[in-house]
Amino acid sequence: MSTTSTAPRKAEPAGSEVPSGLAALIGVLAVGAAVGLGQLVAALVSPASSPVLAVGNAVINYSPEPLTEFAKSHFGTSDKPILLSGMAVVITLLAAAAGLASRRHPRPGIVAVVVLGLAGLLAVVAATVFSPLDVVAPLVSLGAGLVVFRRLHMLALAAYRRFPVSAEPNTELPSGSGRSEHGASGSPHSESRGGAGQMSRRNVLLGSSAAIGVASLGAGTGGLLLASSGSSSRNAVTAALAKATLTERAPAIPAGASFAELGTPAFITGNPDFYRIDVALRIPTQTASDWRLRIHGMVDRETTLTFADLMSRPLVERTITLTCVSNPVGGNLISTANFVGVELRPILLEAGIHPGAQQLFTTSIDGWNTSTPTDVVLEPDRGALLAIGMNGEALPPEHGFPVRMIVPGLYGYVSGTKWLSDMEITTFSAQHGYWYQRGWSEQAPIKTESRIDRPRAGTSAPAGTFTCAGIAWSQPSGIESVEVRVDGGPWQTAQLSTEVNDRTWRMWRTDFDLAPGNHTVQARATNHDGVVQTEATAEPIPNGASGWPATTFTAA
Repeated sequence: MSTTSTAPRKAEPAGSEVPSGLAALIGVLAVGAAVGLGQLVAALVSPASSPVLAVGNAVINYSPEPLTEFAKSHFGTSDKPILLSGMAVVITLLAAAAGLASRRHPRPGIVAVVVLGLAGLLAVVAATVFSPLDVVAPLVSLGAGLVVFRRLHMLALAAYRRFPVSAEPNTELPSGSGRSEHGASGSPHSESRGGAGQMSRRNVLLGSSAAIGVASLGAGTGGLLLASSGSSSRNAVTAALAKATLTERAPAIPAGASFAELGTPAFITGNPDFYRIDVALRIPTQTASDWRLRIHGMVDRETTLTFADLMSRPLVERTITLTCVSNPVGGNLISTANFVGVELRPILLEAGIHPGAQQLFTTSIDGWNTSTPTDVVLEPDRGALLAIGMNGEALPPEHGFPVRMIVPGLYGYVSGTKWLSDMEITTFSAQHGYWYQRGWSEQAPIKTESRIDRPRAGTSAPAGTFTCAGIAWSQPSGIESVEVRVDGGPWQTAQLSTEVNDRTWRMWRTDFDLAPGNHTVQARATNHDGVVQTEATAEPIPNGASGWPATTFTAA
């Protein structure tokens, strides 16, 4: 009987490395937990303090103006979902990268969580509207991210730990010595240490990961639902408006007011389809009973109005077309609704406007602001409103509930403050509005414009007699005529729809005999003051787009 032995081997040190996929998942789960819990705490404590939405608002506020304008003109009401989706993708990729960098040591992931958390905190603190309570959500978010990342990373390291190779001499053992029973090292504990123990730890890791993922999703969803609550207040306002006696009611829309059967819009835009352009990622929430409007500055009598004060005043209903300055030639950032509200001019006259006052500097609940020319609002026939209702119900949250301002004839960026909370009567030199600081004009009267709705660009139409149709607008003057031509030929006067009032759009239609081939149709409008839509092209910035709309199509 002989034995063979070799020199003892030095034991390999114990160590562990988290698999790549799991490492990335841990990073995503940690950041997801931070985002979800931060959203929930913000909804409970201070809705304006959501770290993710604060970062999104900072992106909007500090983006170069050409980029902002590109988003508004090309994506319209979809710009905010697109921004939030883009942020979600970027944050997910950063979290996964941080997790991958932490396969052996948690330090890279911890640094990434701290940096993202501090970015959210800084965005909240730097927001236009800030209170000390707003720091709670971003701090909780940061803490949650750190705890989740550290916990999952520790479980993963334990679950995938590599045990050291035995330092015992490699001695050949006789048959039956128990080698097959206890493993190569001969240690009766190696199997439980490297097998069942690791399986148990991996089960704990799997369960923890799943629980954190579900909890994060639930927290985020709950936060969003809480932040969007408040329907009871809107329902109460809708019910009150249904019972209210209006001193002025909008006339019924006549049957000939639109050519919807030819492709133009319906005359009244439904609330869900009404265009929305603003910089608020989170829709400000306030109940009607909590609403206050402070009117101060260059006035004889500082005034604070409540919602009950508005309801006690004469209520009027008016059909008004609103237009966004970012609307490109032929664009769709224009809509019409029946608005119910209180005349603004009498309120200002009661406050006593000082000579030399030039603007109403209005601020929304979330801190956005703009300046509206005082002389325009005080025009007796302008019809400026503090609006509280829209198309038979309270203002939708995205359109300014509880109260917004509307001044017909001015682009929305200087006249349509939503979620109105403050009105300072002052001069243009004393205060500068949000968009003015970004290169837009101080004065913003709506230009005389038109749009071609039929035919659509790039479509085909039957040769022979073909009907073109579209809309035109020039608030508050109104549209006198529309002319249309094909392939640069003579202008042909179009048939206009029944006029509702000077503050709204007007539809047009006309017929042409088309030969087979490609054709280009152009349109131009003239308002009641004799102003003809200019051919000179201009981009939306600084005071609205201009030019004749043109559409190329094929007749076959």
